[in-house]
Amino acid sequence: MQDELFAAAADGAADGAAGADESTQKRARGVQPAPSSDDDLALAAALSPHVHLGTSTWSYPGLQGLVWAGRHSESTLSRTGLPAYAAHPLLRAVGIDRGFYKPLAASEFQRYAEQVPAGFRFTVKAPSLVTDALIRNEDGRGQQPNPLFLDAAVAMQDFIEPVIEGLGTKIGALVFQISPLPGGLLARMPEQLDRLHAMLSALSTLPAGVVAVEVRDTAWLTSEFASLLRDTGARYCLGLHPKLPTLAEQLPLLRALWPGPLVARWNLNRLHGAYGYENAEKKYGEFAEMLDPDPETRAELARITRGTAGAGHDCFVTISNKAEGSAPLSVRALAQAVVQGAPQG
Repeated sequence: MQDELFAAAADGAADGAAGADESTQKRARGVQPAPSSDDDLALAAALSPHVHLGTSTWSYPGLQGLVWAGRHSESTLSRTGLPAYAAHPLLRAVGIDRGFYKPLAASEFQRYAEQVPAGFRFTVKAPSLVTDALIRNEDGRGQQPNPLFLDAAVAMQDFIEPVIEGLGTKIGALVFQISPLPGGLLARMPEQLDRLHAMLSALSTLPAGVVAVEVRDTAWLTSEFASLLRDTGARYCLGLHPKLPTLAEQLPLLRALWPGPLVARWNLNRLHGAYGYENAEKKYGEFAEMLDPDPETRAELARITRGTAGAGHDCFVTISNKAEGSAPLSVRALAQAVVQGAPQG
């Protein structure tokens, strides 16, 4: 894919909230959406309907006034805050990460799907049961090899099938985030590529959305990896994380897979380093301010999003609070960059 393709103009105006399910008209008791500003409404109308931006979760109390009105506990927001989140004009997607720790039932996915408009999409992480080469203890230390690592049958039974049954057409991206590999497996990358190819080849076609692979080791980022994804119909999940090269350095892999949808997860600001989640959380507090803006990454991500949507492909982009300090503000800034970079007239 050529650079100019990523610079293409996004199509038309969005009406992503149109056709909302009847159930979304009922706001969760006690959790009301924050009033939408005229600027956000106008910005949402200018975004292509192919662009689905969102945060990595909807349950942070500090987003009071940005996403919902009033003060609520994290547990209340986790249970009943999704309809208020989905009412925000710019939030057309959200991540579901909790299934990484324990597989979720189809009924749980269905409950989420019933709370959002028809144009809303979910980015769902696969269980570590199939994406981590190690079985880990509570503090994250690897204890022993995981015999179910990249196991196709487990991936289908515990992830793909429940998501399809529960989310249906509201699937955005199903992300297999492969945890850092132990040294012994890194030394045998052809074996890991073969194992991943076998698993992806066995997965069924989704009713909507895409299967994507996110990694934490640069050893994956090769032409062989790109060929594997292309052969199996999977996408590369652009992982914006200090353990990986910069976005610009990952761009050749996206070009090798062009054309097709974009899946991106902006996880952590590079200034915090590869293991900086805890430091970022302490610094950003309740995630109500953009304390560490990263305009360079944002501008490049906007260019890729604009070009992908302009070519008629869906974009599923979720942003963590630890990317710039406040995920909703990052979403707004990214949306502005996407729209402002489009040719006028």
